Amino acid sequence: QVQLVESGGGLVQAGGSLRLSCAASGHPLNSYIMGWYRRAPGKEREFVAAISRSGRNTLYADSVKGRFTISRDIANNTVYLQMNTLKPGDTAVYICAASLNTMIITADSSLYDYWGQGTSVTVSS
Repeated sequence: QVQLVESGGGLVQAGGSLRLSCAASGHPLNSYIMGWYRRAPGKEREFVAAISRSGRNTLYADSVKGRFTISRDIANNTVYLQMNTLKPGDTAVYICAASLNTMIITADSSLYDYWGQGTSVTVSS
């Protein structure tokens, strides 16, 4: 089975930064299109970012564009989400997802096959 384990969440002041990690096991990392989603308190899950198999193409939600960067490290079998200039509205549980069923990066959650348990991010003002 495929396992995704997120880490790196925590409490940070507005304007600060965090780097989330998603460690994948059970399948080579470069076989997956990877994505990050988040679920804010009282809200539905929303797309954050995605990265292609090659790592050369990325997709971001408008709300995080210019502040967040998704990347991957094949050697460490890990995908990262660098989050800069954090805002209180970024407070959420951040969830890593993987897709084997699409060849292009996508924000469509139905195309993702595997999901992690999430890591909590809280941004204070």
